[in-house]
Amino acid sequence: MTMRVDAKVVMLGKESVGKTSLVERYVHHRFLVGPYQNTIGAAFVAKPIQVADKVVTLGIWDTAGSERYEAMSRIYYRGARAAIVCYDLTDTSSFQRAKFWVNELQNCEEHCKIYLCGTKLDLIESDRGLRQVDYHDVQDFADDELFEKVAEDYNSISFQFMTEETGIDLGQKKDSYFYTCCHS
Repeated sequence: MTMRVDAKVVMLGKESVGKTSLVERYVHHRFLVGPYQNTIGAAFVAKPIQVADKVVTLGIWDTAGSERYEAMSRIYYRGARAAIVCYDLTDTSSFQRAKFWVNELQNCEEHCKIYLCGTKLDLIESDRGLRQVDYHDVQDFADDELFEKVAEDYNSISFQFMTEETGIDLGQKKDSYFYTCCHS
């Protein structure tokens, strides 16, 4: 049986930033425990959500973060209505990689909304010294890249912002957005 997807969402970012954990938490309401396993290629999951009086199906592509799969990631974000670009708050190189993906999306996917998501806030809440990506650096990047809006609730997940803000039509606005889902 084929499921109709109303909006394609792609997860991008360096390996081990937590893309799969975000998807698992959002779709299955659970946190992954156990040994870390890299995503190979991409994983797909469909998530029906209620928006007003309609059921909308998000097709979420969780891409591999390893650079060797970079060319494959382009296949998965083609035609995406939204992209959640993730970086690890405890890893500066992951933020540099996020900048790459934002630039890539802006150049290749004109109608794709871009959501920037800092992950692993739980790690720095217990030890502030672990934080390697400064909030102001992220905000400066967003300002430089002409992102329009900063989320007011820094602990919400990007999927929720997409559905609350735009309902079914996740891709009508041409502008990108700066949202943080896991900052303090």
